[in-house]
Amino acid sequence: MFENISIQLLLGQVLIGLINGSFYAMLSMGLAIIFGLMNVVNFAHGAQYMLGAFLAWFLLTTLGIPYWGALFIAPVIVAIFGMAMERLILRQLQNLDHLYGLLPTYAMVLVIEGLISQQYGSTGIPYQNPIPGGVNLGFMFLPYYRLWVVVFSLVTCVGTWLLIEHTKLGAYLRAANERPDIVETFGINVPRMISLTYAFGVG
Repeated sequence: MFENISIQLLLGQVLIGLINGSFYAMLSMGLAIIFGLMNVVNFAHGAQYMLGAFLAWFLLTTLGIPYWGALFIAPVIVAIFGMAMERLILRQLQNLDHLYGLLPTYAMVLVIEGLISQQYGSTGIPYQNPIPGGVNLGFMFLPYYRLWVVVFSLVTCVGTWLLIEHTKLGAYLRAANERPDIVETFGINVPRMISLTYAFGVG
């Protein structure tokens, strides 16, 4: 079955899968943080991810902000938007079954997708390669911006895991989901910590 497949083609497909998996890893990590630590099914997570991409594109092409600046500013804006959404909508549902969060987050999907489609349409938008060049691996040419995605995803995922599992802050976050009353006895503002957790998850 595989005798006609060259090793170069196989390695190329594996690398492409790794690159695409890096995008999905960052997307699913935020979703896992929100559900695992807050018990919220954030149906709008993909739409917020898309919102960040369009914000970065807008900052790059319209405002002329450099790539690294846009890469920092766009997630911060989405995080602030997510914090407002948590405080105004999701916090009212925190004592209910987590399925109650599906309806408002799905409504947010429709709002975000509608606004983006109205402004930019439903087709892809071209943009200039922010990190030109690449490296020849012999079996394929790997652009630097794709290599950057893999490295950034790996650092982000490992860093987040270390933060949640091996720091005092991570212990407080996990405990706040199970026994917020006990965490508050340590002088910690649990609602604020939950808002910041949601902001981090969507940003």
